Amino acid sequence: MEGCIGNDRKAQELLYRNYYKVMMNICLRYTSNDSDALAVLNTAFYKVFKYISRYDASKGGIYTWIRAIVVNECISAANSSKKRIPAAGLNEADDIRIEPSVFDKIKEANLLLLIQQLAPATKTVFNLFVLEGYTHKQIGEMLSISEGTSKWHLNDARKKLQELIIKQDKTN
Repeated sequence: MEGCIGNDRKAQELLYRNYYKVMMNICLRYTSNDSDALAVLNTAFYKVFKYISRYDASKGGIYTWIRAIVVNECISAANSSKKRIPAAGLNEADDIRIEPSVFDKIKEANLLLLIQQLAPATKTVFNLFVLEGYTHKQIGEMLSISEGTSKWHLNDARKKLQELIIKQDKTN
């Protein structure tokens, strides 16, 4: 850690290598391809190295700190690349749940490929709600959308993923 604070390139490389795989997997969930994911990851690690002197071990582990930077960078990338989608709402869809059994049918790698096929805004909402555990209110604040729009995107993701899973099952 001290080496990274002192701008020691070897220490920075070691930190990058230690967290590359897990952080790259997070980036892949939010982007459409490996190249975009790597660009987001590298920007996030640039910020990690730039602000590492601000890391406070008493507030949590280094993994959690780096992960927060990576997720925030994924959100920033999604926000900067998305085209504004008109606000949409759901009438009575307060809690949209995706049954775990749906995901048991496919392997993790296949799920990632299916998630990457979602529209950028829908994919971001899905990741934040299902995989990161944020509420619709929190997602709305992060993405500057309403709670209803967040719910709509989650419902849309659920429908599209189920369609893709069914289509995949029919071809196998």
